[in-house]
Amino acid sequence: MFLRHCITFCLVALLAGCAGFGGREAVEGTGNPQQWNAHKAQLSQLDGWQIDGKVGIRAPKDSGSGTLFWLQRQDYYDIRLSGPLGRGAARLTGRPGHVTLEVANQGRYEAESPETLLQDQLGWKLPVSHLVWWVRGLPAPDSKSRLTLDGDSRLANLEQDGWQVEYLSYAQQNGYWLPDRIKLHGKDLDVTLVVKTWQPRQLGQ
Repeated sequence: MFLRHCITFCLVALLAGCAGFGGREAVEGTGNPQQWNAHKAQLSQLDGWQIDGKVGIRAPKDSGSGTLFWLQRQDYYDIRLSGPLGRGAARLTGRPGHVTLEVANQGRYEAESPETLLQDQLGWKLPVSHLVWWVRGLPAPDSKSRLTLDGDSRLANLEQDGWQVEYLSYAQQNGYWLPDRIKLHGKDLDVTLVVKTWQPRQLGQ
């Protein structure tokens, strides 16, 4: 019996560790913190996906909507925007330390971070590095965050690094509950993301 309790304690501790950076999170709302930790641990295992959807941007100089394609393969990403959004079709590809932005009829640009490229070329101050976490319904682990959980112990609202992220609805795909409608509010920039199809993957196994 003692051994069983020890094993149970170790598993709970491991789960909390996998959930990650709990000390950086201020959690409130109607959800259950233990269920949230289990949900977060499951989603943190996802290191690959394909998303098809729509995105809307509201900024001082650029406002509009377009289609979104997002391919994620561990630390590599390929994000494509098309339609009347911004200055035409754009494609952002890269991995940590090297990012490329291609804009239709404008050219190809490179930088060390996606944030630098988008701000320099499109005028958007968008925390792309955080989006890898936010799109899964998770806070980014490298800074403090304030979370509001819904009745299902999933994120309803997230405040992090000057951004407010609203999770309006979720859909279940391959056993994962994933956001399919998200609103991001930042300084001089609002983004609405509607996911039509989620294809989650676990690649690093």
